[in-house]
Amino acid sequence: MRFRIAITTLGMMSLLATAGCSTVSSSAPEATKISKAEIFDKAYEPVTDAGFALPAIPINRVKPEFRRQIVAYNGDERPGTIVVKTRERHLYYVLPGGKAVRYGIGVGKQGFAWEGEAYIAWKQAWPTWHPPKEMAERKPEVAKYVEKGMEPGITNPLGARAMYLFNDKGQDTLFRLHGTPEWSSIGTAASSGCIRLMNQDIIDLYNRVRPGKTARVVVIQ
Repeated sequence: MRFRIAITTLGMMSLLATAGCSTVSSSAPEATKISKAEIFDKAYEPVTDAGFALPAIPINRVKPEFRRQIVAYNGDERPGTIVVKTRERHLYYVLPGGKAVRYGIGVGKQGFAWEGEAYIAWKQAWPTWHPPKEMAERKPEVAKYVEKGMEPGITNPLGARAMYLFNDKGQDTLFRLHGTPEWSSIGTAASSGCIRLMNQDIIDLYNRVRPGKTARVVVIQ
């Protein structure tokens, strides 16, 4: 059953205290076979964006089910909705006509994963990364970025784009849809709460989304 972000204040504070972006590894379930003709393999070539040179992704080393593609979609969400299915390691951008753009994702590791409904309040190209204080306590090497932040760049954990999720009360959930330089983490439980996409994919999704309360994001376990 879908859980909407009517999370109790205590529950939300508990989730927020652990939100951040770090790396572990956990295998994803196998998906059904997909026709190669439906997959945008050429989308992962090198690209220069805002002066930053993104390297090519060795897409032959990424399972086909985690590459960007157009798929049939029979959900009841309206076009423009983003649906994240964490168990599948997939994000869907719903299109008209029973279709969706599907992207492979890395999701929150067990203990940091969440589900609910929010909206994209704002988005940013080449964002500065500010790890939460709780992450700095676990990983002292990132403490220097809590206040001043890590400058944008190809090694920044937020990657080329970030989109910021707020709940229906207008409160920042501290969860993000963002890029990552760690393409090999796609398809795994690889972050402390955030939803990560390959940089070329987050740029594509970013260009499709207009922030505001109509930019709904539904996260389903």
